Amino acid sequence: MKAIFIAYDQAHYERIVEMLERSNCRGFTSWEQVKGRGSVDGEPHYGSHAWPSLAGAIMTMVEDSRVATVLEKLRQFNAERPKLGLRAFVWTIEEGV
Repeated sequence: MKAIFIAYDQAHYERIVEMLERSNCRGFTSWEQVKGRGSVDGEPHYGSHAWPSLAGAIMTMVEDSRVATVLEKLRQFNAERPKLGLRAFVWTIEEGV
């Protein structure tokens, strides 16, 4: 199993969830209001007067065989909206209950 952590502009929550569903990734945990700034480019998401937008985050656990498909769909989504700063990271999951 792998964990995929996805950070994105909060306006795209529904699109990210739909993409996960189409990829047969049923379970996930989401955080609605996440603040941050990417390490490459894109706009900061601070929820402040100067930078009013916020980010969201989702973590989903998927079978190893689905990781490449999910990441490719996220890459395509991000390529269409490069300034929104979508990022995804993958961790190996050792054990679960």
